[in-house]
Amino acid sequence: MTIAAERPAASSPLRRRSRDLIELAGAVILGTAVAMAGLRVISAVGWPAFNTSNVTRALTTLGQAVCVLIAVVAVVVYRYRSASGGWRLATSWLGSIAAAGMVTASLGMPLGATKLYLSGLTSDQQFRTEYLTRLTSSPRLHDMTYLDLPPYYPATWFWFGGRYAHVMGLPGWEAYKPWAIISIAAAAALGTVLWNRMVGVGVGTAIGLAVTVVTLHYASQEPYAAVLILVGVPMLVVTAVALRGGAGSPASGPRDSGGRLADGPAALRETGWLSVVAAGLFLGVSATVYTLYTALFAGAAVLMALVYLIQVWLQSRNTAVDDAVRSARRRARMLGVLGRLAAMGLIAIVVALLFWFPYLKARAGSTVSSSGAAEHYLPENGSYLPLPMFQVSLIGLLTLAGLVWVLIRMRQRTIAFAMATTLVGVVILTLASLARTAVGSTLLSFRLEAVTAGILAAAGVFAVVELSRAAVGRFGDIRTAIGVLAAVAAVAVAQQLPSSMSGDITIAYTDTDGAGVRADHRPAGAESYYPQLHRLIREQTGRPATENVVLTADYSFLSVYPYWGFQGLTSHYANPLADFEARAATIERWSQSTTPEEFAEKLRHSPWPPPNVFLFRYSADGYTLRLAKDVYPNDPNIKRYTVTFDPAVFADPAYTVTEVGPFVLVVRHTPPK
Repeated sequence: MTIAAERPAASSPLRRRSRDLIELAGAVILGTAVAMAGLRVISAVGWPAFNTSNVTRALTTLGQAVCVLIAVVAVVVYRYRSASGGWRLATSWLGSIAAAGMVTASLGMPLGATKLYLSGLTSDQQFRTEYLTRLTSSPRLHDMTYLDLPPYYPATWFWFGGRYAHVMGLPGWEAYKPWAIISIAAAAALGTVLWNRMVGVGVGTAIGLAVTVVTLHYASQEPYAAVLILVGVPMLVVTAVALRGGAGSPASGPRDSGGRLADGPAALRETGWLSVVAAGLFLGVSATVYTLYTALFAGAAVLMALVYLIQVWLQSRNTAVDDAVRSARRRARMLGVLGRLAAMGLIAIVVALLFWFPYLKARAGSTVSSSGAAEHYLPENGSYLPLPMFQVSLIGLLTLAGLVWVLIRMRQRTIAFAMATTLVGVVILTLASLARTAVGSTLLSFRLEAVTAGILAAAGVFAVVELSRAAVGRFGDIRTAIGVLAAVAAVAVAQQLPSSMSGDITIAYTDTDGAGVRADHRPAGAESYYPQLHRLIREQTGRPATENVVLTADYSFLSVYPYWGFQGLTSHYANPLADFEARAATIERWSQSTTPEEFAEKLRHSPWPPPNVFLFRYSADGYTLRLAKDVYPNDPNIKRYTVTFDPAVFADPAYTVTEVGPFVLVVRHTPPK
């Protein structure tokens, strides 16, 4: 994707493309290497827990300051050495190292004394870790919980995480933290280089670092979301480039030295197909990572195309040429926009179907009605428009400056135009989500705040650059003062990241991990019995975990070991094909059994493969399971309730009952006949 204006005119297109690929691939490799090396160094020391000491907080700040210094060096060297041979490439990579290092320092150091990622194995991280554990056990795409179902939750990030865990010889739960940090670092490095290709290392490195810090602030708990934001924000510009066609950069069309829009979109024969393919591939991969963000990015592409079509129409009306010629030009340029949009969409659909086809095929042949529970979530921040630019903080100030810049430059610069259309898309999706609450659902629009902040942070850097140039013109060469202030502001924002994530970091230390240990060295919870339960199940069934179906309400057990679950965590994350509500009703009927024979009869008539392992909690009333029920529109949207099994049901030679701590493990040896 040739989107920079820095290449020698004599270079052949093939050589330019080769350099582009080398620069992009090198950034990913360097970002990965920085994160892996950083994590290895951090893990080599026995650090105190973050929630009991400020040591790791201090070292986090040190690492962040070093990364800002590296970015400053990259910018300074680029300004004074960019004309010398390979300095441009070297400084671009140095900027990507700064962004990757910022991720590693901001996440790796605070979590240095725990094997768990942000929020540990609590709430949403339970099912995310379960998914990674599932795809560690096998590369075959499959639902995270239910046997014999294709996946519904986008799998790409988890699939690669599973392959990482397999190669490194780690269980899925233990691989989650390093994979999250490595993938975010690689995406930050790639995003920085994309910006460098568009606007030069001097500005691109600053943008990459700003977007990285803001993304960590808003989206670090969802690592796959953070990855998509870091790459997606610059790819929005590539999408605008692809739709417009023509030759040039970054507008991929006639432009002046400021990257300004000149003429409208080009005819189809003037298409830069590499940009079209890149944008289509991005949208397709995005659909296999995060569907909500894909809806935004795809909707933004449609909005861009619509604006281009309007631009062609208005320009053609003001052209003093023959009507027939004007009509032909207008038609050619409109067909160019529509053709490029169609090609982009076709590529995206083909790539997306690599993941979605098995589910869509099963969905078409299923009689299970979809409840739409995935959208039954409305926290307080989902009830209003995300406006990070009006928060009283340095991030708020930066994003406010970005909003002003976008509004002023959106009719002049392709980058601002791409950002403006995407922000309009955010507003449309948010308003649609707010309206949808009246009919009993949402679109989870609160998740879009991270994208909004990332876009406006990038725009904010452009605003600062323009203000700085104006200040230099007014007060003389004060670039050093401006650079120092910018670096200090970057450190000030970055060092607040541990505070913004402190609650999630604390949970990573207070949760019991898959080895039965709490990282803060305090007494572990009931999860410390998991290794013993896992050993007993293997001994009593004679099967590996992937050949057992477990009924349990302790879902973190499924996060640690790749057992199939009879029931999922909540209906909001359950595969619609699994029929969560019907399974819950079935479990309740099973709990009403009073004899082994009655229970066996009910198991025989189960519509789904019945469990051969039951993991209960012990109580004076019997063996209990704490299940979940969707109670939207209430907030919280989940109601917990308990079902109790009579111990007499398992008083039969077909079952082995073992009490382990607060658990009761029941293994069924013979299937019901």
